[in-house]
Amino acid sequence: MIDHAHDLASVRDATERLLTAVGKLDNASVTHPSRLPGWSRGHVLAHLARNADALVNVLEGRPMYVSGEARDADIERDAPRGLDVQLADLRESSARFQEAGDAPADWARTVELRNGVTDSASRVPFRRWVEVELHHVDLGIGYELEDLPADFTEREIDFLADRFAGHPDVAPARLTDGTRAWRTGRDAEGGPEVTVTGSPADLLGWLAGRRTGAALTVDGGPLPALPPL
Repeated sequence: MIDHAHDLASVRDATERLLTAVGKLDNASVTHPSRLPGWSRGHVLAHLARNADALVNVLEGRPMYVSGEARDADIERDAPRGLDVQLADLRESSARFQEAGDAPADWARTVELRNGVTDSASRVPFRRWVEVELHHVDLGIGYELEDLPADFTEREIDFLADRFAGHPDVAPARLTDGTRAWRTGRDAEGGPEVTVTGSPADLLGWLAGRRTGAALTVDGGPLPALPPL
């Protein structure tokens, strides 16, 4: 059972952690490269602000973005702004998202995201939580995958393992941190299944495209190649 109220509270906490950390930067630091290829820290902050507004659109029944081109143009437009402007925008857009999430609603309804993807409205707060936590790591300012809340990491591994489950281009794999286990990739159909073992942070980093998987142990074959998210 998805608890959207819990997830909204978690988004609020994660956003405050991010705003506090970013508030310690300066204007020059915001222009430095992030860990995402081709994006500065300003790009990441601009994306987070515009994503909050996009998810308000989703919750209120409007298209998430006018178009993919408009989404990209908005990020490019907002990326060069100074630190104070970035912080104010992210704080205000995040507040708009929280307000939309606090409004009475049918959380069992189906909503449409990007590229025709649909989901339950109740999962939208978790999707925002993912954006805030992973992009905090992407900023490269001292917040690492190991610092993520344990319940968040487990749920995101669940989500990503399920996302790649049945994918014809992903070799069948059993993932484990030594305590829990997940399965992903195409059906084994009697063929070999590799076992991928590692810490929760390293498993999540590999699944989310934030780490190469070099720290993982693989038995039964090579580490499966994953398509981009």
